[in-house]
Amino acid sequence: MTDWLTPEEWAALRLSLLVAGTGTLASLGPGLGVAYLLARGRFWGKTVLDMLVHLPLVLPPVVTGYLLLLAFGRRGTFGAALAELGIVLSFRWTGAALACAVMGFPLLVRAIRLSIEAVDVRLEQAAGTLGANPLQVFALVTLPLILPGILAGLVLCFAKAMGEFGATITFVSNIPGETQTLPSAIYTLTQVPGGEAGAMRLTLISIAVSMVALVLSELLARGVARRLAA
Repeated sequence: MTDWLTPEEWAALRLSLLVAGTGTLASLGPGLGVAYLLARGRFWGKTVLDMLVHLPLVLPPVVTGYLLLLAFGRRGTFGAALAELGIVLSFRWTGAALACAVMGFPLLVRAIRLSIEAVDVRLEQAAGTLGANPLQVFALVTLPLILPGILAGLVLCFAKAMGEFGATITFVSNIPGETQTLPSAIYTLTQVPGGEAGAMRLTLISIAVSMVALVLSELLARGVARRLAA
């Protein structure tokens, strides 16, 4: 593949995988917690939380990217404090990972939430009557049952991260080797004479990576389902 792609295109592919993978893994813990709150929680402000979680799905990605810039830029609400600690997100690949995590977070939460809501509460209650505490009930009963939903959510989040463009380019710009992911590289190639061939190569790679992720998710989900049914 390195012979087929130029060094710049190869760098964009590696960076996309790094950014998408980092953003997806970083979303897992918070996504699991928020999904559980939305599925089982009974508290004031639940509707507001649900709305905030899904807001990136309906906002223009450029708006989300601009809000991230206001919040995490060098002079942003949180960015200024982070910069004093030596943590800079704007115009860095880590900022691209943050943008991808924000954009994919609603898909991850929704998939996990639906899985939690499908779990028979009586199974959890039975485990509780046998002496298991809430953490043990979640780890030994709920978590295994929702694994297919978690896998589906991770793949959806990863796929969204691989294709993210608007929020990323607004927050971290389009810097080759630092923040230029596959979508940004494709956009750049379409703007220069003779870049059509490179844009097509990266487009085919994007399709292939997404298809592999979806197939892998389906295989993993089926494997988990078989193990649970055994």
